[in-house]
Amino acid sequence: MAPNRTEGASVGTSGLEIDRISKRYGDVVALREMSFTVDAGEMFGFVGSNGAGKTTTMRIALGVLAADSGEVRFGGAPLDLRLRRRIGYMPEERGLYPKMKVDEQLAYLGELHGMSHRDARAAAQRWTERLGIAQRRRDAVEKLSLGNQQRVQLAAALVHDPDVLVLDEPFSGLDPVAVDVMSGVLREKCDAGVPVVFSSHQLDLVQRLCDRVGIVRAGELVASGTVAELRDSGPVTLIVDAPDAAPGWADALPGVTALATDGTRTTLRLEPGTDDQSVLHAALATGPVREFTRHRPALTELFRNVVTEEPAA
Repeated sequence: MAPNRTEGASVGTSGLEIDRISKRYGDVVALREMSFTVDAGEMFGFVGSNGAGKTTTMRIALGVLAADSGEVRFGGAPLDLRLRRRIGYMPEERGLYPKMKVDEQLAYLGELHGMSHRDARAAAQRWTERLGIAQRRRDAVEKLSLGNQQRVQLAAALVHDPDVLVLDEPFSGLDPVAVDVMSGVLREKCDAGVPVVFSSHQLDLVQRLCDRVGIVRAGELVASGTVAELRDSGPVTLIVDAPDAAPGWADALPGVTALATDGTRTTLRLEPGTDDQSVLHAALATGPVREFTRHRPALTELFRNVVTEEPAA
């Protein structure tokens, strides 16, 4: 059950739950029982190909779209208008007034979320300084570079001190310095107990920043867990250097596929559950083994394997 609190007070220790959300547009299934949770103080990476359902899920969480079935909860309570006001949302497309000055726009958005004019102005100043755009706060948004517009978008999501952050491609168009600034801000919010969920095609950032990752394909969550759990769940690649082994020495091993041979080095793929020690014993039976290296796939490789699999019938 959600804790009692007054309007605008911080929930702090509550989590966001997406519970069996489905959405259809005519014959097109956009989401099929999408479910995941983002705990307090957790950063959750939401990844998938274009059109996989990431943005639809976020828009339903914000109340911009209505789900056909399922429920979104925060702190155990179904999200209503009051709770949605406590979400900080950053859309992928520009959601700002282009001719409005940065500080005026941020203060206005803070007031829309229930802040006093004074507090909203102070928050706008604080966040423009924190995100490195203080010198541009009197400029119209349309006068800014795309990277600085992205920083203003994040400031708009943060200005009212939200209890949840939902960010759609927040790192798009940012230079490395801005990426570091934004990464630091998101980690600070997590450390303060805020659940953070963001979508991104920059899988190296997702792997580096996120506590857990969900991979979505064709409207369904097909894999979820920590990066380490996801990397351990797929096929394992072994590199074995057995100089005395005859060609094809590993072909008869169950659950093992030879991918390539380079001189005396053989690259093998092990299906999940295959014991790599059985491969080592087979290699040692041919003579000395100079290298036996287990390769764990990066998130990029794992993502590619998952999204190209044929969906279950």
